[in-house]
Amino acid sequence: MARIVKCGLIQASCPWEAPKHSLKRIKELMVEKHVAFIEQAAKKDVQVLGLQEIFYGPYFCAEQDVKWYDMAERIDGPTTKLMRALSKKHRMVIVSPIYETPSTGIYYNTAAVIDADGSIAGLYRKNHIPHCAPGFWEKFYYKPGNLGYPVFQTRYAKVGVYICYDRHFPEGARILGLNGAEIVFNPSATVKGLSQHLWKLEQPAHAVANQYFVGACNRVGIEGPWKIGEFFGQSYFCDPRGQMLAVGSRDKDELVTADLDLDHILEARKVWQFFRDRRPETYDAILGQLP
Repeated sequence: MARIVKCGLIQASCPWEAPKHSLKRIKELMVEKHVAFIEQAAKKDVQVLGLQEIFYGPYFCAEQDVKWYDMAERIDGPTTKLMRALSKKHRMVIVSPIYETPSTGIYYNTAAVIDADGSIAGLYRKNHIPHCAPGFWEKFYYKPGNLGYPVFQTRYAKVGVYICYDRHFPEGARILGLNGAEIVFNPSATVKGLSQHLWKLEQPAHAVANQYFVGACNRVGIEGPWKIGEFFGQSYFCDPRGQMLAVGSRDKDELVTADLDLDHILEARKVWQFFRDRRPETYDAILGQLP
C-alpha cells in the first residue's frame, strides 16, 4: 500500500507601514493570516505543513536595527504554543520557523517541527548565516546553528529542515539524507535576481542527489520601507527525481499542496545507488580550510 502524505506550504506577503504598525501589530497580523491558511490546509486534509522563514514578520534583516530583537521569542513562547495547539487540533505536523531567543541576548533563526499530537519533535537552527549587500544583514541578528542537521520522526514522515541560505550548501543537504530524511522543508525569504535563477535548480538537485522530497517555501511581495527586491513566491514540492509536483504563483498569498508518495524514495534508490557508491574516505579535502 502506497505511503502517500498530503503536504502543504504557505507563502504569504507581509504588507506593513512603518511607523504606523508596531512590531507587536505586525506579528499579530501575520499570525492571523497564517492561522487562516492553517485552517484552510486542515480542510484540504494536509498532514504536513511548512511555513515560510520567520513567518510572523517581514524580512527585517534588510536593515540593522536592535529594535527587531524584540521579535524574538522562546520556543515555549506564544507563537509556538499557538502552533502546537493548532497542530493538535488538526492532527497536522507543522514546520514553524521563528526568531528564537533561548537565553538573554542569544538569537537563532529556528524552525520547530511540531508533531501531529502538538508535541515538539525537535528544533533546527539555521547553520549558514549570510551577511551581504544589498540588505541581507543576517549576522547582525543570528548566531550560526548549533544543533547539526537533525531529522525528526513525525506521525506521517521523517522530516528534515534546511533554512533559506542553507540551500546553497550541499553538505548539509547530504547529511539530512544520510540521517534518513524523507521530506526536507526549506523555509525561505528570497528575492528576484541571481537567487531566482537558482531557486529551481539547487533544491531539485538536492532531492535527486539525496533521493528525498523537498518542500521549498518563499514569501511574496515587496516589503517596505526597505524595498530590497520582490519576494517571488513560487513555493514548490519536488520529488526524488527532481520533478516538480506543485508550484505556487509569483505574487499571490496561497497554500500550495501536493501528494507525496514516499514509496518513490525506495524506487529511486533502487535505480540510482548514490548512498551505496559514496566514498567518504576520499572526501577529506572538503573538511579542510581554504588557504
